[in-house]
Amino acid sequence: MTRLLALALLLGAAAGQAAAENCRDENYQGNSYSVCEVDLSTDTLGLFLYDADGTPYGYFNTLDKALNEDGKTLGFAMNAGMYHDDRAPVGYYLEDGKELQRVISSAGPGNFGLLPNGVLCLGDARADVIETKRFIRDAPGCKSATQSGPMLVIDGKLHPKFLKDGTSRYIRNGVGTSADGKSAYFAISNGVVNFYDFGVFFRDHLKLPNALYFDGNISRMRAPDLGRNDLGFSPLGPIIGVVSDD
Repeated sequence: MTRLLALALLLGAAAGQAAAENCRDENYQGNSYSVCEVDLSTDTLGLFLYDADGTPYGYFNTLDKALNEDGKTLGFAMNAGMYHDDRAPVGYYLEDGKELQRVISSAGPGNFGLLPNGVLCLGDARADVIETKRFIRDAPGCKSATQSGPMLVIDGKLHPKFLKDGTSRYIRNGVGTSADGKSAYFAISNGVVNFYDFGVFFRDHLKLPNALYFDGNISRMRAPDLGRNDLGFSPLGPIIGVVSDD
């Protein structure tokens, strides 16, 4: 009985670990995507930019090494918002209650300024993608947050400026959240896609009411379930990832 109980506990723990980070490859309308689903009731999402010395982590492996020194492990991870050449965030950035950049609500050049843009807010056992003006109005209690743009899906509708035959095609990554805030879906295209196709993937395939674009061209993902750990040639700015105790 003791041996059987131990085996049951071991299998249960393994099943829990497998369910914690549900990453898979999916095809939709001729495009391939890698998707990681995070359950906020069991997983801990964190945002990371600078180490203790004020140096950007830049790479998933660098962040994982730093977490290991504190007895923690990085699981799934992804670049999480646009940044300047010095890796400082372009828009609002809050990490563990410390604000490093204010909210930017005005229109501007580039994808970030293609309004409406939005904020990913990490709270107590929940995550929410919120359009920026609504975020300012409602002032939700975020522990960490990152602003990016444009929004991909706003209350079930695609961004109004997306064109079905848009010719701007890149490898793109972003995040969508469930209506109850209990699940976050992080996706990266495995080939070049336009904004319309990427938005439709979140709205019609993942069926999420709100989704936010993170970046294009430099998009990267770490997904141990898929044996994936994108390195890239240049360091990243903000990184989001699931952190667990060793």
